[in-house]
Amino acid sequence: MKKSDFHYELPPELIAQEPLAERSASRLLVMPSDAPPYQDRHVRDLPQLLRAGDLLVFNDTRVIPARLHGQKDSGGRVEILIERLLGGQEVLAQVGASKTPRAGGRITLDEGTAIEVLGREGEFHRLRFLGTEPPEAVLQRAGQLPLPPYIRRTPGAADAERYQTVFARHAGAVAAPTAGLHFDQALLAALEARGVRFGHVTLHVGAGTFQPMRVESVHEHRMHSEWLNVGAELCAQVARTRASGGRVIAVGTTVVRALETAAADGELKPFAGDTSIFIFPGHRIRTIDALLTNFHLPESTLLMLVSAFAGRERILAAYRHAVRERYRFFSYGDAMLLFPGEDP
Repeated sequence: MKKSDFHYELPPELIAQEPLAERSASRLLVMPSDAPPYQDRHVRDLPQLLRAGDLLVFNDTRVIPARLHGQKDSGGRVEILIERLLGGQEVLAQVGASKTPRAGGRITLDEGTAIEVLGREGEFHRLRFLGTEPPEAVLQRAGQLPLPPYIRRTPGAADAERYQTVFARHAGAVAAPTAGLHFDQALLAALEARGVRFGHVTLHVGAGTFQPMRVESVHEHRMHSEWLNVGAELCAQVARTRASGGRVIAVGTTVVRALETAAADGELKPFAGDTSIFIFPGHRIRTIDALLTNFHLPESTLLMLVSAFAGRERILAAYRHAVRERYRFFSYGDAMLLFPGEDP
């Protein structure tokens, strides 16, 4: 299986650069198990599409203002993108500079905080914030929201709200779980009135989610690692939903990765720790009955994940339909509601 098997043509003007005025006004391409035909709906129609007893599982991670700017002792400019808060004063980060900083070097942020470079760990640098102020406090004061690279503008004040889900609770992500961005309080209330239940996992989305696959063979790719937590209450909710005949619906690919990690031995159990699970066609997704997700980049691991759930040819055909119908793509774009299926 090759990376190029997951290519599709996307006109650049369909890449959403701004969020819509209303979260739930996004369009929703519904892809039943026997699709095509498709349904062209809106996210606000979800109460009509779901049933009482269904369980929506959200990712409640919160995006941190993870981008920092400063300079090395030599005077060279540096951009830091925090990948993970490690506890205490240490973080893992991508460091962009004309010359890679060496262990023992120092970086001074534009607002004055000093950082020591401890060394390399794979693609990242391990950094220590000097002084007593926690890194989280420095980020809140001096950090910039790390919008995805395909959004070609500087983050504005509105992004601080709109690039977070309304149910974000646990800080640690450097990218939003974008399927959750479509839900506002009015939609959640309407779903609750319908009898739809809500559950949450936490998966701190890392910057690696935007990294292109660097090998052509899908089987040779190694996923980046991300931290997640699937709690006992969510496992109990899933069990109750299954027992009562309801459907488990993942809101976003991060939820799928979390649930499949926690059910690695075939049974969903509480899990807290790192995952580097890579889901592509051939992996049977057992933990969910439907998936609400945004549109994903060509040749990306997330496109491979949705193809594992709904069939590669079927997904690519649905994407061609979305392009023809001028859907908006990627983080601030529209969404799909997928039901499982296999290619003919």
